[in-house]
Amino acid sequence: MTESNHEIGCQLEDVAAYVDGELTGAALEDFEAHLRSCGACADELRTQKQLLCTLDVAFNDSRSFELPREFSRLVTARAESDLRGVRRKRERRRALKLCAALALTSFALMGAAARGLVIDPLRSVFRVANILLDFAGRAALDLAETVTVFVRVFTRAIFSAPHGIGVMFLVALLFSILLLPFLIARYHRAQIVE
Repeated sequence: MTESNHEIGCQLEDVAAYVDGELTGAALEDFEAHLRSCGACADELRTQKQLLCTLDVAFNDSRSFELPREFSRLVTARAESDLRGVRRKRERRRALKLCAALALTSFALMGAAARGLVIDPLRSVFRVANILLDFAGRAALDLAETVTVFVRVFTRAIFSAPHGIGVMFLVALLFSILLLPFLIARYHRAQIVE
């Protein structure tokens, strides 16, 4: 097959299926015939087999991953006893710069993750709080305007009426009489507590 036929007729899935042993019967025979005429597929097959062999050797050689006995204890003891590099001023500065760079990198990485976990929910909370405060402010303003209008209308009605001041004193007297039992009960509660 030519290179243009390779791009049209060859599929890498067939090479992977052949390596995995998934092709059978006529599909197997067709692919093996294709391998004899297509150099690109034969090269791909060779590359995949080499990769599998390399991985097989790397993961089957368990001796290469064995650590010496008491490895962590030895490393800890060595790290605790070998402080000669940290005792020099130049080494301390280098260690401080390295720690600062690592801290900045970790904060940057955490910041990217924290945006979805912390910053976006906080924005939502602040947005809702802003809406609620705006609503409460407008409600208080509307209430103040309503009370102002009511007081104006009430005072005009009282002062413009022929017996307006007398009605106002009557309303004040009724309010005082209604308030008197609460004041007496409060006085008695205060006496009991003392």
